[in-house]
Parts: sequence; structure tokens; C-alpha cells
Amino acid sequence: MARSSSGLVAGLTAAALAVVAFLAYQASASAPDQLGRPASHSTVPSSQASGGPGQKPKNPLALPARSGKGVRVVYGLGERRVWLVGQNGKPERTFEVMPSTVGPAPGAYTVTSRSGTVPGSDGVRIEHVVRFASVDDVAIGFSAAVNGSMASPDPEMKTGGVRMKRADGDAMWKFATIGSKVVVVP
Repeated sequence: MARSSSGLVAGLTAAALAVVAFLAYQASASAPDQLGRPASHSTVPSSQASGGPGQKPKNPLALPARSGKGVRVVYGLGERRVWLVGQNGKPERTFEVMPSTVGPAPGAYTVTSRSGTVPGSDGVRIEHVVRFASVDDVAIGFSAAVNGSMASPDPEMKTGGVRMKRADGDAMWKFATIGSKVVVVP
């Protein structure tokens, strides 16, 4: 009797595996073609991707949530973008920046010093320097290269200059005076 029950269990197991294999084959045959392919690189930035069915794509220029209140400079580390926010709480200007190799932690800061034109820590002549933080004795601030470049900094150097285009540097210089609020968001 034991022999026939083990044969029955083996037969039932084999039949169950066959059914599972058949159902798996049917499911794969009816799946969309792109499901099995590796994801292709999208041309839409992730910040514009829809948050789900029925939701509008996020505006990549929109002021980040939880970026404070009042007149302020908002620096989005992940977005690599700055917003100059006026008295009405709306951005007066927004622009892309090139982050430094040493960056500030998210939080609220104030502009502590400014310089018209100086040599940058990377040797590039910069203008409209607006400093607001210090990390490990490296001053962190916004600036524009006089030659207009926004090249990625050498990762081997400790630099604190968040670079922007010259026109954006002019706007920052007029907007962010000593004591101005700077909010850094992730």
C-alpha cells in the first residue's frame, strides 16, 4: 500500500507541475512584447514622469515642496537647479547649476559673504560669488565662471563653487545679499 501511495503522490506532483508549466506558457504568450525586454533609456527626465494613472506629469521647473517660505534662494541638489523666490512666494527665476565636489547638507542657511571677482578653488576666474555654507573648511557658494564655462569639477579636488551661467550669476548677485535665506533641498 505504501508503494502505491508514493506512486500516486509522484503522479499528482508531475501533473501539477505540468499544469503550472502550461499556465506559465499561456501567460508569457499573452504578455505585451515590451514586458520581457530590458528598459530603454527614456528621453523624458524622471522629474517629468507621471506619478500614476490620472496624474499630470511634474513640471521640472516647479518649486520643490517643503522648500521654505518667504523670500529665499532654493537650491535643489537632485535637480541641479536654483530658484530665486520673491515676496509672493513664487519663483522669479530658475536655472540649472553645476554642483561642486563638496556640497551642503539639506537645510536652511544664510548668505554670509560675497565677492565680486576672485580666482575659484579650481583656478578658474569667477564672479558674483555668494557664499552661504562651509563644509570641512571648504566654502560653499554660488558663482559664475568669467569665461562662461559650467564644466564638471575635477572629482579629485575639494571645491565648493556651485557654478551657473553668467546671466544667472548676475541675477543671483542682485537677489542674494548678505543675510539672504538659502534653502537646500535634496
